[in-house]
Amino acid sequence: MLLKVNELQFAHPGQSTLTFKNFQVNSGESLLILGKSGSGKTTLLNLLAGLLKSKQGEVVLDGVNICSISEQEMDLFRGKNIGIVFQKPHLIAALNVRQNLELAHFFSKKKGQDILRLLSDLGISAKSNSSVLTLSEGEAQRVSIARALASCPKLILADEPTSSLDDENTEKVIQLLKTQATRIGAALIIVTHDQRVKNHVSNFIEVTNS
Repeated sequence: MLLKVNELQFAHPGQSTLTFKNFQVNSGESLLILGKSGSGKTTLLNLLAGLLKSKQGEVVLDGVNICSISEQEMDLFRGKNIGIVFQKPHLIAALNVRQNLELAHFFSKKKGQDILRLLSDLGISAKSNSSVLTLSEGEAQRVSIARALASCPKLILADEPTSSLDDENTEKVIQLLKTQATRIGAALIIVTHDQRVKNHVSNFIEVTNS
């Protein structure tokens, strides 16, 4: 079992406690986490990524309870084991496309994937030396996906990857994420309010906190 979530709760200051369902994910599996805006699904993603810490419950990834390790340990653990596709790319403007991916190698402290091959797999090899400021929205999203995959993570977390896409491009992005996750043997978790994604990922849970 790669990921296990057990009795997880979290409360933002001054807000009611969010309680999350228990679930497990194996390497190579895909899971969809659905929820309306305000349901707590983004909080759950941040807990899974170790960007937030819960004082109640466990998030166990590859045998490590990430709720119980220090921030410094978590930063290193995340770099080696977790790839995050944020809703907005958050690329570093001062670096070109290839350098943004090389940064993922640096933070993970391991070799990771061949960057040019990865960019080729995602159909953006011609943009390797381009400024990220010149990319289209779709190209920037693919670079964001490439950066999440660059260090060969064990867990890929994707936050609302289809929220601004039409049906055709929604299918392309989900299939791209699934294909790449399968290729490196990673678990894939997609967090979204987009019900269309259920057509492509059959395994799902719903976050229903109000």
